[in-house]
Amino acid sequence: MQSLFEQYLPNVAEIPDEFIEATQETIYMTVYTSIIAGILGLIFGILLVVTRPGGLLEQRAFFNILDKVINIVRSIPFIILLALLVTVTRFIVGTSIGATAALVPLIVGVVPFYARQIEVALLEVDPGVIEAAEAMGTSPFGIIFRVYLREGLPGIIRVSALTIINVISLTAMAGAVGAGGLGNLAITRGYNRFQTDVTWVAVVVILILVFISQAVSNWLIRRVSH
Repeated sequence: MQSLFEQYLPNVAEIPDEFIEATQETIYMTVYTSIIAGILGLIFGILLVVTRPGGLLEQRAFFNILDKVINIVRSIPFIILLALLVTVTRFIVGTSIGATAALVPLIVGVVPFYARQIEVALLEVDPGVIEAAEAMGTSPFGIIFRVYLREGLPGIIRVSALTIINVISLTAMAGAVGAGGLGNLAITRGYNRFQTDVTWVAVVVILILVFISQAVSNWLIRRVSH
């Protein structure tokens, strides 16, 4: 088995420790980005729903500003966002290279995407349920937590899985500019040194991470739907 591994994946066989480290960096970036951007995106997504015209806490001016800011940030390609935030990243983290430094542009890039996904998920909640809660005298915050978040939970889990998959792909892109992780390994060794087997194995590991996140989300959706 070892001889076959060395025969068909010779370059990978030489750097097992680098693959382990790169995988850990990708998981690190994915987990921390998902947690921080998830919290902020959820808050902004809820604000988009409740402050929109006809919403529970209608604030047209606030909604229009937030809506436009989210659209603007979402429209910036991530690779350009990485360059734009170099100074900010260096100020916050102390460096613009490495997995921790990549968290800043990753979070900035993911928050508006996730906020929009949350908005869509919450708008799918049956308006009749919301009206019934209002008729019972439930406060706006009570409706947010007891109706929107509870009734929209399957949709929230679904869009969260989509966002996590998006984060994994963004970490690979961030690797192109020195963020570390599997993307960095695939570029620096696989592409720049023409070590094709390194690139393929990096892609396979990334796909495994995607499949795991999707499988977990599907399991959670089945659990909350019953």
